[in-house]
Amino acid sequence: MWTLVINQMEKARLALINGDKNLAREVRLNEKRVDAFELKLDMDSETVLMLKNPVAVDLRFVLSVLKINYNLERVGDYANAIAKVAERFSRPMPEDILQETRLPEMFFTAQAMLQESLNAFENNDRNHVNELFGMDEKLDKANNNANGIICKLIKEKPDDTMLLLEAFTIMRKLERTGDHILNVAEELIFYFDANVIKHSKLQNNQ
Repeated sequence: MWTLVINQMEKARLALINGDKNLAREVRLNEKRVDAFELKLDMDSETVLMLKNPVAVDLRFVLSVLKINYNLERVGDYANAIAKVAERFSRPMPEDILQETRLPEMFFTAQAMLQESLNAFENNDRNHVNELFGMDEKLDKANNNANGIICKLIKEKPDDTMLLLEAFTIMRKLERTGDHILNVAEELIFYFDANVIKHSKLQNNQ
């Protein structure tokens, strides 16, 4: 599921930047696979809880998987929403808009966070988790500048107002993707260390 969501975000990025409607439709069709994974993981986790009665690290693992599953499904929803935007427009996102909004950078940061969180999960590696918080700060910074940048561009390019508003929406979704990956990071810390740590506390402990 994790790999599928990573691929969904990459295809959504390419569909938007290249104006590729076929790729956008592929993302939209694969959304059903993401939903199917979420349902199966929920059912499997509940079955383990009921039949195996896991304790200690095994219980933490199953509880973490349940919450990680939810957050990955939400990221998949964002990729699907971005693909919908790509379907609506008949041309690629203009290069000057991409650069001024820093959308490519935000995409790459969000995708890197997805990959780092998967690496942490697969390798039981706390160091990969620590990397996620610095990455999320980049997304937050770009998102905090979004209002001013979009207002400026609308004044300069009134004919592109609808496109710019869609870019603004995508920036918000990429920032929210980062938030969901931080939720995943919290679950990984709970699984690894048996600690329940909020975002701010974890950042202070780095």
